[in-house]
Amino acid sequence: MKKIVLFAMGLVLGSTALAQNEEKVETTVSGDVVSSYIWRGQDLGSAAIQPTLGVSYKGLSLTAWGSYGLTDPDDAKEFDLTLAYSIGGLNIGITDYWFDGGLDPKNRYFKYDAHGTNHLFEANIGYDFGFASLQWFTNFAGNDGVNDDGDRAYSSYVEAVIPFKLSSIEWAATVGAVPYATTSYGTSGFAVTNLSLRATKGIKVTDTFSIPIFGEVTANPCSQKAYLVLGFTLQP
Repeated sequence: MKKIVLFAMGLVLGSTALAQNEEKVETTVSGDVVSSYIWRGQDLGSAAIQPTLGVSYKGLSLTAWGSYGLTDPDDAKEFDLTLAYSIGGLNIGITDYWFDGGLDPKNRYFKYDAHGTNHLFEANIGYDFGFASLQWFTNFAGNDGVNDDGDRAYSSYVEAVIPFKLSSIEWAATVGAVPYATTSYGTSGFAVTNLSLRATKGIKVTDTFSIPIFGEVTANPCSQKAYLVLGFTLQP
């Protein structure tokens, strides 16, 4: 796992040199503020700020993302790094998730021991068909859940997203499911864990600046819970 981190650091340093050619390198700086942190049908905390910093070059990208609670000091702090590549509609990637709660009681970021880390490593592959996208995610190392036999579950999640436009508002309908038992998602077998509908519309502030506002309703049939989230995105 250290090799993944070193490779990611190398990509960042390399991107500094590539930045001399601004026509080819793209960067992203943004931040979401949400009323609650709902992820794949799971409740991960109350109101939060979620910054994003990314750089991409010819389909290769490195993105840092985080989540920090605004109202509840007990909400988990999260810092994720994603290395991804896309070509045409195909995309693949590896994400290193880190939380300030896990197998390491000292919450050390640079502790990667297989049975004593707060990191979780996930691989994904997907395809965007235009009218819909399909993604498959699987945990392959780190602080993963276990199955009914108590063994590493290699927890997986599959998701389909259908975007559409209605009344000048951008919409996205999502269906997500966990294919087999894992404590990471609280499932004992195949289960639909995420049915969500998101609406996004930009609110014009000035002639050159607008703030995207989004609302999302999410239901988790497996846990029998439902959530309503409001948020906005700040991006230069």
